[in-house]
Amino acid sequence: MREMSVMHGFTATVAPVLFKAACPDCRSRFELSASALRLAIGASRRTTFYSFTCPECGSAVRKPAGERIVELLTGGGVRTLRLHTTV
Repeated sequence: MREMSVMHGFTATVAPVLFKAACPDCRSRFELSASALRLAIGASRRTTFYSFTCPECGSAVRKPAGERIVELLTGGGVRTLRLHTTV
């Protein structure tokens, strides 16, 4: 757990954020920490996605990320990669 200074003299303990996920290959359901996920933001919906490795079967999983998912993942501390298009 990490601590955050709220006011001088006070500290609050912040619980780690966990995200519910599922593997399309083995159909397992589990919770992942922000460090287990990656978010890629592209120029379109087609190129915006999140990915992780299934802790059960080891499959690389990639799923589309709409606006709400992007908001939740970035707010939860998931590392984000902004994809650039070439002209």
